[in-house]
Amino acid sequence: MANRDLHLTRNIGIMAHIDAGKTTTSERILYYTGKTHKIGEVHDGEAVMDWMAEEQERGITITSAATTCNWTWNGKEYKINLIDTPGHVDFTAEVERSLRVLDGTIATYSAADGVQPQSETVWRQADKYNVPRIGYVNKMDRSGADFFETVKQMKTILGANPIILQIPIGAEEKFLGVVDLIKMKAILWHDETLGAEYDVEDIPADLVDEAKEYRDKLLEAASNYDDNLMELYLDGKDVPEDMIIAAIRKGTTKLECCPVCLGSSYKNKGVQPLLDYVCMFLPSPVDTPNIKGTNPDTGEEEDRKPIESEPLAALAFKIATDPFMGRLVFFRVYSGSVAAGSYVYNPRSGKRERISRLFQMNSKQEIPMDSIDAGDIGAGVGFKDIHTGDTLCDENHPIVLESMTFPDPVISVAVEPKSQADVAKLDNGLSKLAEEDPTFTVRTDEQSGQTIISGMGELHLDIILERLRREFKVECTEGKPQVNYKEAITKEVHDRQTYKKQTGGRGKFACIEVTIGPKDEDYTEGDLQFVNQVKGGNVPKEFIPSVQKGFQECLNNGVLGGFPMTGLKVTLVDGSFHPVDSDQISFELVAHQAFREMCPKAGPVLMEPIMKVEVVTPEENMGDVIGDLNKRRGMVQGMDETRSGARIVKAMVPLAEMFGYVTALRTITSGRATSSMEYDHHAPVSKGIAKAVLDDIKGHSELL
Repeated sequence: MANRDLHLTRNIGIMAHIDAGKTTTSERILYYTGKTHKIGEVHDGEAVMDWMAEEQERGITITSAATTCNWTWNGKEYKINLIDTPGHVDFTAEVERSLRVLDGTIATYSAADGVQPQSETVWRQADKYNVPRIGYVNKMDRSGADFFETVKQMKTILGANPIILQIPIGAEEKFLGVVDLIKMKAILWHDETLGAEYDVEDIPADLVDEAKEYRDKLLEAASNYDDNLMELYLDGKDVPEDMIIAAIRKGTTKLECCPVCLGSSYKNKGVQPLLDYVCMFLPSPVDTPNIKGTNPDTGEEEDRKPIESEPLAALAFKIATDPFMGRLVFFRVYSGSVAAGSYVYNPRSGKRERISRLFQMNSKQEIPMDSIDAGDIGAGVGFKDIHTGDTLCDENHPIVLESMTFPDPVISVAVEPKSQADVAKLDNGLSKLAEEDPTFTVRTDEQSGQTIISGMGELHLDIILERLRREFKVECTEGKPQVNYKEAITKEVHDRQTYKKQTGGRGKFACIEVTIGPKDEDYTEGDLQFVNQVKGGNVPKEFIPSVQKGFQECLNNGVLGGFPMTGLKVTLVDGSFHPVDSDQISFELVAHQAFREMCPKAGPVLMEPIMKVEVVTPEENMGDVIGDLNKRRGMVQGMDETRSGARIVKAMVPLAEMFGYVTALRTITSGRATSSMEYDHHAPVSKGIAKAVLDDIKGHSELL
């Protein structure tokens, strides 16, 4: 791809809460850009982007699907790499990794429901990766649709700076089209032609005043990004279209504003202007800042420009298992170029990898390519050792790009195959699924020997087990879901520990004086805060990393119930060594000994995951919903009203009390309430409950 073409490339995603119409909008984009000749519907299970059997049956998006299409705007053909992301909070990793590699995104809202809890989550994720966005208020044909109220909520709830580009002509079943405030024309779609045809007409007389008012607001907002435009606007002169577009584009790419348009994707209205706005306002790879990374050899920060002549820098953001091709790795090339059959270097593993074949993706179809160049998204096969978030680069110019961060799993379940013959198939299936999904982990419980799988929620693990059955032909039985507890200590303890062992030959000797306690509140670099205060070489420098490593290893098994330990501060104050018998292993072992001896005296507590729960319920059921949350040890944090008069109850509830909540909520409200839940933090459990948990899991709780 020649460098000048990069101006005509858009790497975009569609992000939103559940049921805002992301996949429906993606399907319309594929249809209007000529990628498909028939519109696939989510509710018929025929959507191109929801290609997994589980997605088609449940009508939800589980994995982010990537596709490439072309759209002509202003006489030029633009190439759009589009990723459709899930809305369900259990699949937050899919959104996170997609946003990491995108240059822009379409934030979609339902005009009937407004800004929902999950809209907030994805908005914050886009903030985290500095992704410019345009707003698309969908479902204008639905009863209760209110465009201006949704825009108001974008301001109040998300803290966005929306710039209205269109106003609706009609609403609900009378939604006919939009007034384009840049062109000051009405766009009216023909209902009978799948929305492919529309007329551009003069603004209806009853909307002229409203259109002028919002055009004024548009120019006022745009004038913040262009002084010449401000002069024309203040002098009351006509402002050229291209000047307005350039000003709003500038504000959008700097993340200072968010242009907003509207439509009804299901009724095929509003999608063509949305594609125009993607080309107008969202940045190309050339408009984004140079990608920054670290040189693994020198530790210095380096950057790469989005051109082919620079050394290769690419980020693997997703791994999928294809039944025919094996491991398919999706990556974004930031600089340089990857050719089929060439070698790339992975700084994490320190190995070179050969990419045998390259593809451009159209959902689950692969289009073979000779090379994937700077600024583009593609997929490759042939990788032996690769993880999500790995950097691919030139061996002579190594660089490590910032990876993605994923939350820890909060729920676990034990699984075993129904027949002995399936053991190998189960192991193979689980390892492939864990490779694909960084929020899904597999481990073997040392005491029971059971295989334990962990994920972000009940739905997440449901889908994993379903995929094991379908894709890997493994039938398995599962235990009841378990909460992923953690442990912490609450007090400081100071002690001196000596490790001595005399064997036939050389002995082992190490002595350390340490203080252990909770880590500092402002320390954010992991679960172990290690401080070395040894003076005068009482513990030789080469043994100090061994002490740290010893404590680090112990964090996986806390003293109460063997749960991971979080937030430990270890201060190495002093110690002693033996010139012959001391070695690195001795200092590792004395750290293990100190951990086991000192933690029980440091006020150990059990920590449980606390979930942020939001319930949307009719007013008359609100008392029952709150009463039920209180019974579940929930702390109600607030109550809001939706525009349709329903109530939103926000609460913090321990995950242990939330199993089967969806069914219970249906019973309490006769199926009229909906809920969403996401992990918020771990908090200490009261002594009584901790005792019951430990008695249940370990059969004893003598340390409490």
